[in-house]
Amino acid sequence: MSTTYVIVTAVGAFMAAFSAASIFFRAKWVVRPLADYGVPHSWWNRLGVAKAAGAIGLIVGLWVPVLGVAAGIGLVLYFTGAVITVLRAHWPSHVAFPLMYLAPVAASLVLGFAA
Repeated sequence: MSTTYVIVTAVGAFMAAFSAASIFFRAKWVVRPLADYGVPHSWWNRLGVAKAAGAIGLIVGLWVPVLGVAAGIGLVLYFTGAVITVLRAHWPSHVAFPLMYLAPVAASLVLGFAA
């Protein structure tokens, strides 16, 4: 396991955990756009749980690779869905935000498969 893989995976996990916490603590800079995009309030906790589970899965995946792959795929799908949601809401200027969270997770998957 390369040092680069571990660092990129840790960054991806941290970012997913930060994003989950931002929903759980109802950070205005996160929940206001969610409302603007039309994401139902009743989904917010579930979205936070999905991101938190993905973050934990990435870290556990450093020791149990199949869990890391599953978590990585789940988070890639999650953040791809976020990109689609932002674009469907006609907020293209906001698309960089989910892409910023998607990038380290996707890089972690690529590095994991390359090893």
